[in-house]
Amino acid sequence: MRILLVEDDGLIGGAVRDQMLADGHAVDWAQRIAEADDFLAVAAYDCLLLDLALPDGRGLDFLTALRRRGARVPVIILTARDQISDRIAGLNGGADDYLVKPFDLTELSARVAAVARRYAGTPNPVTTLGSVSLDPAARTASLEGQPISLTAREWALLDALLRRRDTIVSKTQLEETLYAFGDEVESNAVEAHVSRLRKKLGHGVIETLRGLGYRLGAA
Repeated sequence: MRILLVEDDGLIGGAVRDQMLADGHAVDWAQRIAEADDFLAVAAYDCLLLDLALPDGRGLDFLTALRRRGARVPVIILTARDQISDRIAGLNGGADDYLVKPFDLTELSARVAAVARRYAGTPNPVTTLGSVSLDPAARTASLEGQPISLTAREWALLDALLRRRDTIVSKTQLEETLYAFGDEVESNAVEAHVSRLRKKLGHGVIETLRGLGYRLGAA
């Protein structure tokens, strides 16, 4: 997934960014609301991680404005405010989840995955493609019952296809999901990841539609 992190604290932001990168997500990091607006104007995001206290305004006001504009991006609030009234205000303002600092980074990973599943309409995280079983929540894959090790980028690519199960995903869309602004993207990066996934899981796990893009196959 491509994630927008809006957090002005360098230590917390760096830790969250590194955790999301380790999970295979692409991350753009804004430290101010104005910067977040600039990112949202030019890129589509699969999830927004939002602090409430920012140098140039309140995160809750920013979220409310996003929802009024019709933005449907999933939002998880990350804040030190632990009062019930703050949680209620955040959820009523349009947040999908609310996590109080300090939090466990692996819990954040699980919540990001859960929110993504809800938006994709797939509450059951396990997907079966022929003899291949995929569980993005647990980050496990198996072929004919045998566990298969996948890299973070390979998981990210599969996740992007899983969340668009019934559609064709273009190479450009996959690149936008896998890589943040400033990342150096080789011209054959997507093809290389697809090739490695086919070697591990079987050629039929991902179909290529020449000139159009990719979609999950029957494996």
